[in-house]
Amino acid sequence: MTNKTILNAEHRHRGARMVPFGGWDMPLHYGSQIEEHHAVRRDAGMFDVSHMRVIDLVGADARGFLRRLLANDVARLTTAGKALYSCMLNPDGGVIDDLIVYHVDDTWYRMVVNAATADSDLGWIEREAEGRNLEITVRNDLAMIAVQGPLAREKGLPCLPAGLRGEVGGLKPFHAAHHNEWYVARNGYTGEDGFEIMVPAAEASSLWQCLAAAGVTPCGLGARDTLRLEAGMNLYGTDMDEGISPLESGLGWTIAWEPGDRNFIGREALERQREKGVEKRFVGLVLMDRGVLRNHLDVFSGDTRVGEITSGGFAPTLGHSIALARVDADAASAGLTVDIRGRRLPLLVVKPPFVRHGKATVELPD
Repeated sequence: MTNKTILNAEHRHRGARMVPFGGWDMPLHYGSQIEEHHAVRRDAGMFDVSHMRVIDLVGADARGFLRRLLANDVARLTTAGKALYSCMLNPDGGVIDDLIVYHVDDTWYRMVVNAATADSDLGWIEREAEGRNLEITVRNDLAMIAVQGPLAREKGLPCLPAGLRGEVGGLKPFHAAHHNEWYVARNGYTGEDGFEIMVPAAEASSLWQCLAAAGVTPCGLGARDTLRLEAGMNLYGTDMDEGISPLESGLGWTIAWEPGDRNFIGREALERQREKGVEKRFVGLVLMDRGVLRNHLDVFSGDTRVGEITSGGFAPTLGHSIALARVDADAASAGLTVDIRGRRLPLLVVKPPFVRHGKATVELPD
């Protein structure tokens, strides 16, 4: 049976095209994916991300447990509300999931994991936590709405409880504030400023309606994907999975190698890979001809296949087709091509992101 978020009726009332996604009935768009994309880049848009799973870990062992569970180190979180992005790895160094973890206090951490992997994530976490002084609670009582764009704060703040507005208005990126059951974090998945708002499910519809009345554009999964691709942000199951390590996914920066005695799950495998040298590197690509880069298209150097596109599509902000790809570590960056329907088209290799805060960050072909 397909799950529905608390905002399902709101989406249908606004004419959303609904599609299955990770076991959930979710809006793909409300009429124009391109217009929704531009609304986030130029103004403000909102996304129902209530399909993602919020998990609270509370207890004396919470900090020590997460230092073993995650490749990034929660010891870096020393102030209330600070967050970090991390991968959760298996013993072979493959990515079980990528997630955000928040430091609520010294014995309470909050994780937000992906919808499609939520059940398997929870099972893994519970097995690893056996015997520890730790209570694990899935917060099904919360909904989550992401408000993104250059005007996200201006339009979104008046819809928050009065007790939160001042603190949220002054939040630094990757910090959160809470008031009663509301928890608001200044981060997102679009390359724009904004917030992810965890709100009691019973209050989610009124928040959605308030944001819409303030001129925040409802956006679906389609725009969310083109925005995150322009921002050079990985998508789990596409750009990495349990068979791919962070070192091969452009996520080496999320691994906290120090202190050297922190024995996080997957560390030994990653150290072996680092010493040997990774066989693949993660790159950004821009198509220098007409066409659209799609997932799984082959990348060539001369007549030799050297890699594969992991995420590709048309970038509305740039007016070009772009992609993330995994290619052989020793492949030259110059002269790469992609096979599109039997035609070899030239590629420009760039370092992601492609767009940040509405502006191109790469030099585009004429």
